[in-house]
This record gives sequence, structure tokens and C-alpha cells, in this order.
Amino acid sequence: MMNWTWFHKLGSPKWFYAISGRWLPCLAVAAALLLLTGTVWGLAFAPPDYQQGNSFRIIYIHVPAAFLAQSVYVMLAVAGVVGLVWKIKLADVALQQAAPIGAWMTAVALITGAVWGKPTWGTYWVWDARLTSMLILLFLYFGIIALGQAISNRDSAAKACAVLAIVGVVNIPIIKYSVEWWNTLHQPATFSVIEKPAMPMEMWLPLLLMVLGFYCFFGAVLLLRMRLEVLRREARSSWVKAEVKAQVEGAR
Repeated sequence: MMNWTWFHKLGSPKWFYAISGRWLPCLAVAAALLLLTGTVWGLAFAPPDYQQGNSFRIIYIHVPAAFLAQSVYVMLAVAGVVGLVWKIKLADVALQQAAPIGAWMTAVALITGAVWGKPTWGTYWVWDARLTSMLILLFLYFGIIALGQAISNRDSAAKACAVLAIVGVVNIPIIKYSVEWWNTLHQPATFSVIEKPAMPMEMWLPLLLMVLGFYCFFGAVLLLRMRLEVLRREARSSWVKAEVKAQVEGAR
């Protein structure tokens, strides 16, 4: 019989705060190293594209941001299911704190895509299936953030945000397969971990480092935001008072 003790531990704010304190420095250091290496390699040492020249280098920001924007929303949907089915309140903390990060990543993907589109397509924006579905993703993030702030009752806000996250996740496969289902200006996937890369290895490897760096960055920022929110929500609990007292004494 499977032991689900670890799963229930994830719902404990005290246990999460303790374990995340050990993960946070590792993720932060990994993010810094990966992003620094990937940026220098991609911008300074990777060869220019034979068609696009140096303008292709924006993919080292655009592709990781687009990947993360979609992945974060899938995480929101999973957190929504966990919160609705198992009533784990920490799932709502993850959902609420991840949504602004996902919104920022979506905005970065749209902005960098527009910057790349001007020299490539001759315009910053077209109502292309991929671009339009990414814009819808940004509005979904805004909707979740607005719902979380507009509803004063925490449980009601958690349920509403969870439902919107679950319903909105249908947009993710539309984003992914839009270039295959419709005639679009957007090029097919540039980066894949399961298929043969569509670019030379000296271009693909720094992109891989940037993708990994973006995910580590997301993990570090999410844990930091969740830890602060846990302290706020559990401010009256004895373990939080003991933790704050220990930090104050340690700072003296």
C-alpha cells in the first residue's frame, strides 16, 4: 500500500517553511549560474543565424519565457485541483503566488516576440493564432490575480481562482499546437528536449541552459513568495512567532 505521508506533509505550512528554506539557496545559486552562462554563451559566442543574423539571439529570452509562462499556468491548474479535491490550503498559496510570475513571463514572451517580429515579419503584432492564444493566457493570469484580490473571503477566493485556473488550462494545448492546426506566421517549435534540435548544437546548448535557468529562477522566486505568504497567513501560530523571534535574535 502506497504511503501518502509525504503528500500530506506538503500541506503543512510549518513543514513547507522548513524544507523550502533548504531548497531556496540551491535554486537561487543554480539560477544565477545557469542564466549567467547561458546569456554570455548565447549573446557573445553562439554563431549568428544564417537567415536572421544576430536578431535570432532574442530567442534566449523569448523561448524560456514562453515555456515558463505555459508551464506556470499548468502548475496553477494542478494546484487548483489539489486545493479543491484535497482541501490543502498550501495549494492556494502556491496558486496565488505563482500567478504574478506567470503573468510577467507571458508579458516578457509577448514583448520579446514583438521585438523579434518587427525585423522578421515587418510588424510588431499580427493576429496570429500563437500570438492571440498567448495574449489570452495573459488575460487569464490577470483574471486569477484580480479574483484573488477582489474576493475578501479567503476560501471563496481560493475556490474561484482554482476553477478559473482549471478551466483556462484548455488554452495551453491551443498555444502549443496552434502552429500545426492553423496557418500561422509563427515558426514551429525551436526548442524540444525529446526531438532532434532544429538548430546547431552550439546554438541549442545555451538555449537549454537559459530554459533551465528560467525554471530555477521561477522555483526560487516562488518559494520566496510562498514563504512570505505562509508567514503572513500563519502569523498567529506559535511556530511562526518562534521563527520570527529566532530571526530577530539572530540578527542582533
